[in-house]
Amino acid sequence: MVGRGWRAALVAGVCAVLTACAHAPPARQAEAPWRPLFDGRTLDGWTPKIAGHQLGDNYRQTFVVRDGAITVSYAGYDRFAGQFGHLFYKAPFKAYRLRLSYRLLEPGMADAPTWAHSNSGVMFHAQSPQSMGLNQPFPVSFEFQILGPDGPGPRPTGSVCSPGTNLTIGRAMAKTHCVTSSGPTVPNGTWTRLELEVSASGEVTHRINGQVVHRYVGLELDPLDRDARPLIAARGGVLALTEGYIALQSEGHPIAFRDIEVQPITPARAAP
Repeated sequence: MVGRGWRAALVAGVCAVLTACAHAPPARQAEAPWRPLFDGRTLDGWTPKIAGHQLGDNYRQTFVVRDGAITVSYAGYDRFAGQFGHLFYKAPFKAYRLRLSYRLLEPGMADAPTWAHSNSGVMFHAQSPQSMGLNQPFPVSFEFQILGPDGPGPRPTGSVCSPGTNLTIGRAMAKTHCVTSSGPTVPNGTWTRLELEVSASGEVTHRINGQVVHRYVGLELDPLDRDARPLIAARGGVLALTEGYIALQSEGHPIAFRDIEVQPITPARAAP
């Protein structure tokens, strides 16, 4: 009886171990290090594309480095005249975390559209700057929208906009160009921490000062959009977007960006 009891206990122990292994969560891999995208001194690695101007033409020094930050400046402009611009990082990204600090400055351009007051953004999963048209105002992309106050009411920062694209929130495709976040209204001139996470599964998370303000999935090109249609054709009709470029926006209101870093996300491996 003692021998049988010992054998029964051994079998039970082995079964328990095998069961635990079968239900073990994926092994957590060491996270990749954060790396800077901006050296704090130059625009090395970044290329401007401003509507109405050739790729690489930093029209009237729209993008400058000032006090350790990439700054959108309109000091050389007489009028904004719809010259929306974007400063593209040189390489595309797939699954990653992006973090930076920003602050909206004053004053904005008087002739910028009213919706562009205290308004800028970080574009991601964007088309390449080389594929943009000369007069195209915005890349086909998703936008982590940056907003400051414009009047006495609330104006949450951290919303999402979708030029030439579609996304899904709450199992339904978003029906508006911009979907408002749960973020705070941040006074202009305030350094604010922005964090974007694009997971390997395609889920996107926006954070402002460490707090989640938006989540969504289903990143796709919009077949009804004029600028997206050539991109869809070049991809053989595939709509799903799984990678693209990061770009900082110049939308008629000055803004500064600093401490720009990215961390690639590697999918977790299953436990052996």
